[in-house]
Amino acid sequence: MAEERLRRRVTFDRVARLYDEVRPGYPEALFDDIVALSGLPPGGRILEIGPGTGQATLPLARRGYRLLAVELGEDLAAVARQNLAAYPGVEVRVGAFEDWPVEEGAFDLAIAATAFHWIDPAIGYPKLHRALRPAGAIALFRNEHVRTDRSAGFFAAVQEVYRREAPRMAANYRGLPEPDAVPDLSAEIARTGLFGPATVRRYRWDREYDAAGYVRVLGTYSDHRRLDDAARERLFRGIADLIDSRFGGRIVKGYLSVLNVARRA
Repeated sequence: MAEERLRRRVTFDRVARLYDEVRPGYPEALFDDIVALSGLPPGGRILEIGPGTGQATLPLARRGYRLLAVELGEDLAAVARQNLAAYPGVEVRVGAFEDWPVEEGAFDLAIAATAFHWIDPAIGYPKLHRALRPAGAIALFRNEHVRTDRSAGFFAAVQEVYRREAPRMAANYRGLPEPDAVPDLSAEIARTGLFGPATVRRYRWDREYDAAGYVRVLGTYSDHRRLDDAARERLFRGIADLIDSRFGGRIVKGYLSVLNVARRA
């Protein structure tokens, strides 16, 4: 499992520019809640795990915070530095978080945006605990694909394309969850014994895509990246044809952003 996790983690770096262009960010309200719930002081210092190209880094830099972001991918880090060039208080380092030498008690907040699931919790939580000041907090959040009536049945219909072109992926499909059914990390955080009770916030939103835009997003997902080039091309062509022929050229994807904030114990 550890080897598989590592193989999938590195796929994003191969499409860093595309990732920057098409991956969605997070609601502004989520960042306001992070600041309020964590007790982050003005100008405080933040540690970020896996910033990608800065989808979550930039909103916090704009709010005046200093950040150290540890990114596995060299190309992703390069794009992030370009995006954050106007903020001298942000540093992006290249490397695996597991190998990063902890700055003990140096941060007011530690965050991970759709990235912490790539880290072994037995390593991640203790390392974050050590990096935080006594009054520090963690904010772990992610985007999840959830059911919305606005998708008009597209995500059930597209499974036929997956069964034809990527049967292993189709075999893992279990339908889209209702927003209220998406789990949070509060129980996992509690089991560590390193943090106080987690506060959870949920943010529902939709995004509309045309056929080309939607397959570009799929091109940044680790499971789709791991298909061979010919299979991925056939899959994407089939998905785009379905959107254009049966869904009027546009589809809506439902998102849920789930935020977990907990203070250091």
